[in-house]
Amino acid sequence: MSSNRFTGSITAIATPFNEDGTLAVGDLEKFVQTQISGGIGGLLPVGTTGESPTLNHEEHGEVVEIVVKAAKGQVPVIAGAGSNSTREAISLTKHADTAGADGILHVTGYYNKPSQEGQFQHFSAIAQETDKPIVLYSIPGRCVVDISIQTVERLVSKHSNIRHIKEAGGQVSRVDELKKALGDDITVLSGDDGLTLSFIGSGAEGVISVASNVFPTEVTELVNASLEGDMKRASRIHRALYPIFRDLFIEPSPVPVKACLKRIGLFTTDRVRLPLCPMSDKNEATVLRSLEQAIAATNANLTANV
Repeated sequence: MSSNRFTGSITAIATPFNEDGTLAVGDLEKFVQTQISGGIGGLLPVGTTGESPTLNHEEHGEVVEIVVKAAKGQVPVIAGAGSNSTREAISLTKHADTAGADGILHVTGYYNKPSQEGQFQHFSAIAQETDKPIVLYSIPGRCVVDISIQTVERLVSKHSNIRHIKEAGGQVSRVDELKKALGDDITVLSGDDGLTLSFIGSGAEGVISVASNVFPTEVTELVNASLEGDMKRASRIHRALYPIFRDLFIEPSPVPVKACLKRIGLFTTDRVRLPLCPMSDKNEATVLRSLEQAIAATNANLTANV
């Protein structure tokens, strides 16, 4: 994966905490290596899955620095730097740039519901502060507003470092609309594991994944098979993983994925910060059952001759 063109499988990595709620630095360093060993093509720290809303600025910067250092240039690191304050987003962008991140993810303005013109000016102001590639992030389910196709076109036309978008609106048609408008000038990345297969079928070029925290090898196999046009193999892996794709969102993310990471021994704790809280016993049992089923199913599928 080129640092100027992010494609393939990228993990939106969870941030591990100690029992007292502080950053579990050792767990994070080891986790980066586990991801790389698993074949993942890129890492995205301090996104939603990384619990960026409850990290203070110092912790946010520390996580980016740890991941960049631990990755040792083996895979690109795309740092989350989004904010509903343009000044804060620029500050986080400058830090990520200085820390050595290869790219920077910016979500739409949440809560304050900016207009399309406001979004254009917001992303433009950020793009002017860095030469690193910027990945736009449209997720109307969390932000209420999305980034219109016209706004994406304007941004791509004005800024040479805006050539990527993470689409998490749940609509495969957005891939078709973006590709019709911009063709190869935009790289579309799925923001929903369950839609990755369909997105790539419509022209997307990868995924920023939650499930790959737990299944880096399998998600990478799914994406690679899809991009290579081996839809039979891709479909087999998708079906094996689908229950965990679904159940990782049975409660607010990243609560379920942290429970899975603790169960398989990659995180010491499944601690999250308020207002997130541990899952109910019923939902935890559901998630862990799907985890075990997915492990068994992917082990069978990845060794099968297709």
